[in-house]
Amino acid sequence: MVSTESSCTRWQALKDEEVTVSDVQDTLAPVGDDLWVAAACVDRFVSDEVVQRSLVELGINRTSAAVQRCKEVLLPSGSSDAVNEPKELLSAYFTDTPEDAQLCHIRTALLARLDRLNSFAEIYKELLAKKRDEGDSPDIDEEWEDDPWKEEVEASIIAHAATPAQPPIPLQDFLTEDILDMACFYASQECFGAVRTLLMYHHSCLWPFRFTILESIPCHSNPSDYRDFLPAYDVATDKELASPLRRWRTEEDWVESMEVQAALSQIKPLAEFEALHPSPANVASRESQLFSAQQLTSWYQKRVNQVISSTGMLDIALSIVQHAGSLGIPDLDELGEDLSLMTRLVYDIPQAWAQDEDWTLARWRNMEPSQVVGAYLAHSTADTVAKDISRLIIPYLFVLESRSERAGQPDPDLPDRLLHNYILRAPLDIVAAIIEASKRTLLPPQRVIKYDEDVARLALACLYGSNSLTEWMTMSRIFECLPAWEIGSSSEDEADATIVSLGEFVTPSTAHPQCGPSDLLSFFKPLPVASLSRALDILDVHLESGEIFARWNVPAPLRWFLQSAGDVTEQRAWANRMARRTGATAEKLGEMEDWEWLLDDMLKLCGKNESGVPSAFGLLTEEEVSSIFFSGLLSSGRFDIAKDLIHPKHGKLTLKASKIEDICLVASREFYDNASSANYKVGDMKLAYDCLDVPAPSQQLEKERDFIEATSRLSSFNIMSRPGIPISPIEIRLTKDRLSLISRVLSSNAGAYKHTQVMLDLLHKLGFRDDVVAEVKTLAMISDAALQAEDFTRAFDTTQKMIDVVFKLRLAITSSGSEDLRLQEASEVCWLACFQLGRHPEFPDVEQKLTLMGRALELCPADKLNDILIPWRRTEQEDLEVRKERLADHSPRPKPAVTKPVFSLQSRLNNLHVPTTPLLNAEDAAALAGRAFSRVASNFPFRVAGREHSETPEGQARSGSRDESHRRLDGEDVSQQASRVLQRGIGWLLGADDES
Repeated sequence: MVSTESSCTRWQALKDEEVTVSDVQDTLAPVGDDLWVAAACVDRFVSDEVVQRSLVELGINRTSAAVQRCKEVLLPSGSSDAVNEPKELLSAYFTDTPEDAQLCHIRTALLARLDRLNSFAEIYKELLAKKRDEGDSPDIDEEWEDDPWKEEVEASIIAHAATPAQPPIPLQDFLTEDILDMACFYASQECFGAVRTLLMYHHSCLWPFRFTILESIPCHSNPSDYRDFLPAYDVATDKELASPLRRWRTEEDWVESMEVQAALSQIKPLAEFEALHPSPANVASRESQLFSAQQLTSWYQKRVNQVISSTGMLDIALSIVQHAGSLGIPDLDELGEDLSLMTRLVYDIPQAWAQDEDWTLARWRNMEPSQVVGAYLAHSTADTVAKDISRLIIPYLFVLESRSERAGQPDPDLPDRLLHNYILRAPLDIVAAIIEASKRTLLPPQRVIKYDEDVARLALACLYGSNSLTEWMTMSRIFECLPAWEIGSSSEDEADATIVSLGEFVTPSTAHPQCGPSDLLSFFKPLPVASLSRALDILDVHLESGEIFARWNVPAPLRWFLQSAGDVTEQRAWANRMARRTGATAEKLGEMEDWEWLLDDMLKLCGKNESGVPSAFGLLTEEEVSSIFFSGLLSSGRFDIAKDLIHPKHGKLTLKASKIEDICLVASREFYDNASSANYKVGDMKLAYDCLDVPAPSQQLEKERDFIEATSRLSSFNIMSRPGIPISPIEIRLTKDRLSLISRVLSSNAGAYKHTQVMLDLLHKLGFRDDVVAEVKTLAMISDAALQAEDFTRAFDTTQKMIDVVFKLRLAITSSGSEDLRLQEASEVCWLACFQLGRHPEFPDVEQKLTLMGRALELCPADKLNDILIPWRRTEQEDLEVRKERLADHSPRPKPAVTKPVFSLQSRLNNLHVPTTPLLNAEDAAALAGRAFSRVASNFPFRVAGREHSETPEGQARSGSRDESHRRLDGEDVSQQASRVLQRGIGWLLGADDES
């Protein structure tokens, strides 16, 4: 007893970490009390597996006697047969013998602990094996054999391998914690070997919670690692397949039987033994329920959605579905198809998606098929698109077709329709790559588009629907891959009808503002092979024309050739654009050969090919195209090349001389109108002047050249269109009354009147070379300018020249015997000028004034005689007074009139004493003459009197527009009219010197 007490005391004094196997054997085993020893074994938890195993085995061994006594209770004395109701017998026995009941409780707990200990040993063994595998040094490439850190890495590997592996859960916790919590923990740490061990050997405890354990597995874990405990489907039972049961002990212990456990459940164990093992009632309440097929499918779908939403790892989700399919889970085919197609989209496209791109099943299922096709090929290039279609698009289209058939709505055209729609929206380089992968020289399985008719229709729709102006090489590549059918030649009418119908279809309207490739495909779809072949012939011509346009910097989309096929105005406009835009970049066309090349191309565009298809300028003649070319050449300023091209020896440009002259005139005027400077020695004005040297000389060219020189001369006089802004050449050309330009020169330049001949030359160059009336008006303006400057000598000389011109014109007209309005207009201007100068109060030379008054009387109309006579008479009186003074003083020279005071017209008229006449009784004669002169001066380009000069209004009225009621001279000269005046008593008024 003393020995037993000392052993118990010694055992109790030992700490858990101090217990060894020898302590178990030497201290605990000798104790004779089985209940105390068994309780001591079940109460002690150590970290060492061997010590723990010795404790468990000792405890189980010390409970064996109690088990044997219980078994004997079930056997009646003298009989070897068991009683019919062992539960009641055991219950009664346990009630009477509580120590054996407690020992049976302890035995049950120790057996469960032994199972856990075996599981821990298995898990630890797998952990050691895994660590050993990780510790093996991998093969190192030869190029890394001289790694300077090699020794340090190897040392760390050796140290890691030497460190003992620590289990994720220590042994004490493994034996005491809830086994479900440990299974979930192992699952979350991806310790699938430990989970497999627990599910295999603790099936009865964990099976009801298998899905809880599975859901603890991280979503990113590869399902291949835990495939062994994924739920499977049993076709025979239409339910979940139950996993086989495995135990660490081949036979169930007697205390673990249902009868014993039922009897023990009626006996309440001591408080210190209640927590030793789970209650059988708890396990029974969570009895396993096998899932139905629908429940299994729902679980897998939920797991897939969870993986995608939390990680976005579509490959893991697809692997789950694939494993589910291998395990027989039904109704996951469509989900597997979606995931398979999504993984191709995310992982197999040429360029990876952006990291922030979020792909979910909901997004995928909400996408239209056309959007999916576009997403598949969003990063495809011309080099990869054909392979991408075969690798990505064709499987997707096959799935769509299969689904439509499974849904009872077959749509065999769906794959072609989706692929064609993508091609119609694709860039031309992508289209070219697809057409090249569909040419008829390839085998049918290798072709992206299987049928030649579809290839032709798609190519026509894409080319004529494209707005590209630069991809002509790509368009030619497409055309070279198109099929060629052996069809008889068609008539030109059929070609024209095809072009017209195509042109009308692509022309924008209010209903269809722009005709796209999809619209064009609907046009080409019903066309038979013969019409498609004709359309390809038209496309050939249009591609050639488009390349020529692009070569000369005037590209046009292919649809333009259809729209302009019947529009001669549009063709002419584009020809002008071609000739002139090329001329604008003349540095690229420096040689004669370049311009000849342009001419050849433009002439080529106005013909038809052998099939009768008209080219881009089919409605223009060769002469018109040549004229447009020549005009563009002139606009570039290359007059040397222009002269060579029109030379008869050249023969390239065959235009009539009159046509060439007209084109040169138009080009010269265009340069003139665009000139910013009027100096014909520089800039556009020089080009306008030099352009006139290209054709043969002619009167029209000389006239235009004079006008350019006149413009340059006008600019030298600093004429302003607005204050501070010199007049521009275009303003000079648009001036309707060019005589007003001379008036502006005289008004803006004080000394211009001194250069009479310069003004007359300017007049001639402005286009009035043979216009006597214009010359008379110009001389009148010069005289008026001299008068304003009080240069009476030049004013008189200029007036004399004007009188000479008028009388010369009168002589020419009189000798011809015909009437001419020019004489009437010139005479009116001349007598007004003479009258204005002759009546000027500050003009000192009385004799010259009388001469001018006489010329005015001679040239004026008959109804103006009375208006001129009074100032003429006053002048004559002044002349008489001068002569009298000269005779009185015997002076050989006349007394200068400037010494006399200048009287007003009113005072002079008051001093006159003449016989009574109607004229003298009338109102002031000066006023009368002034009003008469004002009426006529309204048609004259300068002012009658006064020092201030004013410009003439445009569009002077001619003298021929006067009232017919005015009296005419009827061919009588002034002397005859004067004779009639003398008969009335005033003949003395004509005593002045008369120069014939």
